[in-house]
Amino acid sequence: MMFLENLEWSHPVRFGVALTLGLLVGIERERAELGRKQRFRAGVRTYAILSLFGFACAWLFSLDARLALPAGLLGVTSLVVVEYLAKIQAGRLGWTSEIAALLTFAVGALSLLADIWVPLAVGIVNLILLSEKAELESYVERLDKAEFLAVIKFLLVTLIILPVLPDRDYTPFHLNPAHTWQIVIMVSSVGFVGYVLSKNFGSKLGLWFSGMLGGIVSSTAVSVAVGRIAQKDPAQSGNALQASLLAGSVMYLRILAFVVIINPEYFSYLAWKFALLAAIGILLSFRFSRGASPESQDSVSPAHNPFEIRPALLFALLFTLLSVLTKWVSWTFGSVGLLVLSAMVGVTDIDPYVLSFIRSSAPAEGLVASAILISTMSNTLFKGIYFGVLAKPTRKEALIRYSVWTLLHIPLILMTLP
Repeated sequence: MMFLENLEWSHPVRFGVALTLGLLVGIERERAELGRKQRFRAGVRTYAILSLFGFACAWLFSLDARLALPAGLLGVTSLVVVEYLAKIQAGRLGWTSEIAALLTFAVGALSLLADIWVPLAVGIVNLILLSEKAELESYVERLDKAEFLAVIKFLLVTLIILPVLPDRDYTPFHLNPAHTWQIVIMVSSVGFVGYVLSKNFGSKLGLWFSGMLGGIVSSTAVSVAVGRIAQKDPAQSGNALQASLLAGSVMYLRILAFVVIINPEYFSYLAWKFALLAAIGILLSFRFSRGASPESQDSVSPAHNPFEIRPALLFALLFTLLSVLTKWVSWTFGSVGLLVLSAMVGVTDIDPYVLSFIRSSAPAEGLVASAILISTMSNTLFKGIYFGVLAKPTRKEALIRYSVWTLLHIPLILMTLP
């Protein structure tokens, strides 16, 4: 984006953008028409000319010929209607090419009148939607109806709830309903990306890859899930441990991404430390190469869709309770009590606890960074315990590796203590 801002987008360059985007759409449409017995030849030249026509109408509009742009749009619409009627008479249905023609005219006009990212974004997304028709239709066929409805419900509730939530602090604990729900949306969105990737690609490259994608959603849940796989099939214990370690490594990167979004002040405290801990987890997983154990057909599927209403409300509740508990412990027991609490919350997912820290508008402090590192250390240790209890064949190996990983947190914690 900085490159786009710094580049001088003169009229000749914008003209080139309009021409290029029109040509690309024309190439795609011409390719789509190949092999048809009766072709409607709106191809490379037609779409390029449509884009340039939009650019020319926008130029006249900028020169105070105010009717040029709407008249041009009306003319293109009339041509599109004529083409569509001809297609119907030939027994062909579908509006895709006609809508693409109108959009190409609009892209040409936007290339001159709007910020350059607007025509680029519209044109590129249009190209992707046109060219990936088969893939999109295949995805729709595989789409789980219940999961799709869960996403729709979450989006509806979000659009209804978020605008009406008060954006102000309540109680001495500074609870802000709007900020809390914004964090729920962010965490659920990141989790949903991992959920979709895990369901669609997790089983294609093996258990290790499935575990890594599952770590985007919940590394603790992945450790339990792969531990059960190792329990059922001891031959997969090595692959399962590798998946668990990789999921734990992803946790550090996931939390770091949340830090950047919510409170970048903490990034300097945690960036290289979390990157190092993630790298250590990856190194600890290297011993278990894919050839060490038979290839597994199992995959790790997240327990639920992160966009379901119930998990989202549960996360909001946990986030609020931990925000209150953290402040109360800090006021009552001071820094020692806060560090002890950080060690205790590692028994489960630590996202609500960590986010309750970093959402604070207070300046970043070494004590808070230490508390976050202690919570990740505790969570790493408990994940090793959960996995070791379930996976007997690699119990000793798992506890050794997770113990090493846990102990390597300590020097980093000492560096951040005030």
